[in-house]
Amino acid sequence: MTTAHDGMDSAEHAAGSREPRLRPFRDLYEAGRQLATKLSTYAERPDVVVFALPRGGVPVAFEVARVLDAPLDVFLVRKLGVPGHEELALGAIAQGGVRVLNAEVVRSLDIAPDTIEAVAAREGEELARRERAYRDDRPPLEVAGRTVILVDDGLATGASMRAAVTALRAAAAARIVVAVPVAAPETCDAVRAEVDEIVCAVTPEPFYAVGFWYADFAQTTDAEVHDLLARAWQGTAAGTETQSETNERRT
Repeated sequence: MTTAHDGMDSAEHAAGSREPRLRPFRDLYEAGRQLATKLSTYAERPDVVVFALPRGGVPVAFEVARVLDAPLDVFLVRKLGVPGHEELALGAIAQGGVRVLNAEVVRSLDIAPDTIEAVAAREGEELARRERAYRDDRPPLEVAGRTVILVDDGLATGASMRAAVTALRAAAAARIVVAVPVAAPETCDAVRAEVDEIVCAVTPEPFYAVGFWYADFAQTTDAEVHDLLARAWQGTAAGTETQSETNERRT
């Protein structure tokens, strides 16, 4: 049975204004710590693994994995942007050769199959580059028969998340839990039907964009992703100081 945890009253964030009364997250690391409190039932379980959607999902997932004492890895997904309007997703691809298309966008914009193939090929090259940059030749964590907590920095259209879920189902994950700090309410509802559990900590209405709900939404770099994964893989995540805590101490 699919369950869901939706967040605080959206009226607290955007009551008749273009500006939220209070941004709920200082940065991605704090968002991860807040999100982890809603996942406490998965702490210290040998069957649980945490997967992040890079790049922004990695700092969030790093904190989730640290608090839950669970292994961390990345699950590589690339949004397929509409040419000329790349912020609009016509679909997404994921590791393992999975492709998910947004049929409504493709149909309404009359996007030709050749255009889709060209976008998918370009994003496929970037996906392969990121795998080389992030993993250092380490094999991905095994997911068959395990509970996978799939983490991103937020859900807007959900195209990338849906591609990842499809790929994890194909890899025989026993249970898939999607966990995000913030999500568009309608996207949270749509993804709910495709997973075993979804945790959307905050579901503001109107939504605007993922980054709107962070005080600091600085882009996560490839180097930061590599560093966080290396720390997790080396078993140093538990009890270490996060980047946000370091910054706070220095100010």
